[in-house]
Amino acid sequence: MFSKILIANRGEIACRVIRTARRLGIRTVAVYSDADAKALHVEMADEAVNIGPALARDSYLRGDAILDAARLTGAEAIHPGYGFLSENAGFAEACAEAGIVFIGPPASSIRAMGGKSEAKALMETAGVPLVPGYHGEDQSQELLRAEAKRIGFPVLIKASAGGGGKGMRVVTSAEEFDDQLSGAKREAINSFGDDRVLIERYVTRPRHVEIQVFADTKGNCVYLFERDCSIQRRHQKVVEEAPAPNLDPDTRRRMGEAAVAAAKAIGYVGAGTVEFLLDEDGSFFFMEMNTRLQVEHPVTEYITCQDLVEWQLRVAFGQPLPRSQDELSIQGHAIEVRLYAEDPQKGFLPQTGRLDHLVFPKETFHVRVDTGVRAGDVISIHYDPMIAKLIVWADDRASAVRRLRTALQATQVVGLGANTEFLLAIASHPAFLAADLDTRFIERHQADLLPEPALAGDDVLAFSALGVLLDRRAKAQAWAAESGDPYSPWAGNDGWRLNDDAHDTLTLRDGGTDRAVNLIYRRGGYRLDLPGGAVEASGQLDGDGNLAADLGGRRVRATIVRRGADVTVFHQGGSHRLTLIEPLAGAEDAEAPGGKLIAPMPGRIIAVLAEAGAEVAKGQPLIVMEAMKMEHTIKAPAEGRIGKVRYAVGDQVEDGAELIVFEEA
Repeated sequence: MFSKILIANRGEIACRVIRTARRLGIRTVAVYSDADAKALHVEMADEAVNIGPALARDSYLRGDAILDAARLTGAEAIHPGYGFLSENAGFAEACAEAGIVFIGPPASSIRAMGGKSEAKALMETAGVPLVPGYHGEDQSQELLRAEAKRIGFPVLIKASAGGGGKGMRVVTSAEEFDDQLSGAKREAINSFGDDRVLIERYVTRPRHVEIQVFADTKGNCVYLFERDCSIQRRHQKVVEEAPAPNLDPDTRRRMGEAAVAAAKAIGYVGAGTVEFLLDEDGSFFFMEMNTRLQVEHPVTEYITCQDLVEWQLRVAFGQPLPRSQDELSIQGHAIEVRLYAEDPQKGFLPQTGRLDHLVFPKETFHVRVDTGVRAGDVISIHYDPMIAKLIVWADDRASAVRRLRTALQATQVVGLGANTEFLLAIASHPAFLAADLDTRFIERHQADLLPEPALAGDDVLAFSALGVLLDRRAKAQAWAAESGDPYSPWAGNDGWRLNDDAHDTLTLRDGGTDRAVNLIYRRGGYRLDLPGGAVEASGQLDGDGNLAADLGGRRVRATIVRRGADVTVFHQGGSHRLTLIEPLAGAEDAEAPGGKLIAPMPGRIIAVLAEAGAEVAKGQPLIVMEAMKMEHTIKAPAEGRIGKVRYAVGDQVEDGAELIVFEEA
């Protein structure tokens, strides 16, 4: 076995590879950009080498710098993780030329599946079922438009060289085809340097089911069953589970055999995933093959009781597969969700900033957390905004779903937005419980999954008030203890009066609404006037923000996290953020004026769709910017006129920069 490997990646996958290597007694080398100098994967590895500036193209995508790091440290092999150089045939060849093992498939296999059009032609020859479509070399707009009409709308435009939902558009009519084609090609060239596309019939209610395959250098190839990845947003997976619910054994076997045939057709070696669309009638069609380890591999590990990274290392070292097909079986049910720094209420806008408070569920045999960050770390603009993957396992699907909800309820993120409650809404939805899955699940149930934000209830207001009051009391007591006269009445903050009860008011901003909590100081507690009535309240608050409260005789618990004036309450799986308004501090409303067209986050302008002086309609796209590997379209907030366009294509803009001077009609 290898004695030392280098991991050419970052974040949770780098940490995950290090854990297996450590268990096998293999030393590890991490690489890192300037932005990742203090990252968790750097801390976990035995050695670490800086490979360049923050931008991925100047660091993690520099094969020469990574090979130099391998030579410098004496690494015998390179594990590419996923993303970055994991499916770069040129890098795989460069590793071979340098005498360093690439822990992945041969360059020829990567090339065979690197272009979706070429891959589909190979699969057709191998007898793997394909979706009707056009995969040709002629990329003229006229021909592509004609092919779309021949196939019949709706059709799916896909970047030939792409993945992860980039360069993908659903077109429902001939009238919108040209605009959607332009958008797909633009995103494809920005993401992959290749604007070729293919067109396929859009299956209206498909499931996305993928097969994990593994092959060695001895001619052996097996499938480790399937994962259902149907719950997606913008073609990016949100929830993955194994095995796929309601999949009959015969279909499972046929899909597995088709996936093995696909792998053998290209001389595959290592871990790969063959992705299929599964129609309602049980027919399935090849979509693509990912020639690497997938983000969602932990659910397969759970149900097969195998470590797929260990399999990768053994195969790359020249050993045979650890198990034959007959020795593999399905045990229980596993579900994975991807916890992202994003704001679901604002179109899932990626969030950047510091993770001031980060709590995950306790890891057990049934609960696993794969992450590359800790509390205090920063989610950067330069990389994917994933915080962690939460994975659960149980004997059956219903039990796994319950465990998933419990794990999400124990997850706490403060400092930037996260999709925790959105994931919890999915895990609690009747359609999910019934395994009524397809790739439009989120779209179909959007009203349930993304309800309008509600005002905080009485309990949350009470917790917020108690958190503020108990924090003030603790600080006053600490100050008094240091003053030399800890019993002085002047050191108290309980509002004591000689002839009257002490009254006070806390004002908490809840979204755009100010909520006043009138209170009376009691001995050892408070009387809080809440919208639902008055309640006697008391509690204890520890240094980690854990609150044990008594509300009118009810013993309840919550977690209170203070970040400046912001008070975040975690209770019964939900969270609510309020802002304490301090009158003497002159707190100002932080909301930007209506109609101001500003950059929602740092990024690069990739398209300007309106000129100064143009009259525009409400909702009309004006600027397209790229940030965190995603496109974001800035639209006119109302009917009006463009006064001035402040940025041009290619410009970098900061968060909050005014992009367009807009004059509302």
